[in-house]
Amino acid sequence: MNWNHYRFVSVWELQAPPAAVYAELERVEHYPRWWPQVREATRSGSGAGTTRVRSVLPYDLVMTVREQRHDPAHGVLEAALGGDLEGWVRWTVAPHGSGTRVVYEQEVEVRRRLMRVLAVPCRPVFRANHALMMRAGRRGLAARLEAV
Repeated sequence: MNWNHYRFVSVWELQAPPAAVYAELERVEHYPRWWPQVREATRSGSGAGTTRVRSVLPYDLVMTVREQRHDPAHGVLEAALGGDLEGWVRWTVAPHGSGTRVVYEQEVEVRRRLMRVLAVPCRPVFRANHALMMRAGRRGLAARLEAV
């Protein structure tokens, strides 16, 4: 088993139209406005940028983000990640009842040295940290969509 490899899947159900949810998710540079753990997100043109995140644990993760797929017709946003985490991330937005279901998938390998060293004893803590971040993201996006 590669202790530095992670695969995450989160499902968010939101009471907003899919087009509104997709529009908010494609504005990566706005994530810090509604997602507390996304401390910084910049776009440098041509579908690239950087993101800095920090959840409960006392460290920041800095990643380069390069758009791989931008498909509003199918509700898919996908990007390649580099830096402290290397891999990919994907949002899939679809109608669900009177609202929207969002599926967040991420498959990464940790590159940050300290996290690699602590991979075995801290893996459950890293996974819990990610879960807390995702829960806060769902709440923040829901509030943002209600306010708009």
